[in-house]
Amino acid sequence: MDPAYPWGATLYGERGTLKAGVMGYDFIPAGRGEQAIHKDVTYELEQYPEDKTEARLERHVAPAIRGHMKDLLANMASRGKPVADIEEGFISSSCCILANLSMQLGRTLAWDAPKGIVQGDEEANRLLRRQYRKPWVHPEVKTV
Repeated sequence: MDPAYPWGATLYGERGTLKAGVMGYDFIPAGRGEQAIHKDVTYELEQYPEDKTEARLERHVAPAIRGHMKDLLANMASRGKPVADIEEGFISSSCCILANLSMQLGRTLAWDAPKGIVQGDEEANRLLRRQYRKPWVHPEVKTV
């Protein structure tokens, strides 16, 4: 773990290493003589003074949230696909949930994406659900 990026990710690629977090990022190129890039989060407090007084706002993520909201609204108007598409979020969060579930159960899981179930593993499928608050009812997945 990199102490400079306690809430971040380090990605290693052919062209270099990207350390990204909520406070900024660093790109360290793999090629010799190439310049490293560092960027801190831009708070935008002068452009958006309400960020100074908004209760419980995490100021370091406000610009990213704002950027995503602007992109979402623009794509709603144009009928385009936003940069943070819900399908991509579902896929990436599903991978994390399934990896954790596999570790918890101590076995490999086979995910059937079109059906939204773990193939042939009722225990795993049960663990993917949670109890809903009444009067809400969890939809049942029909397995064939």
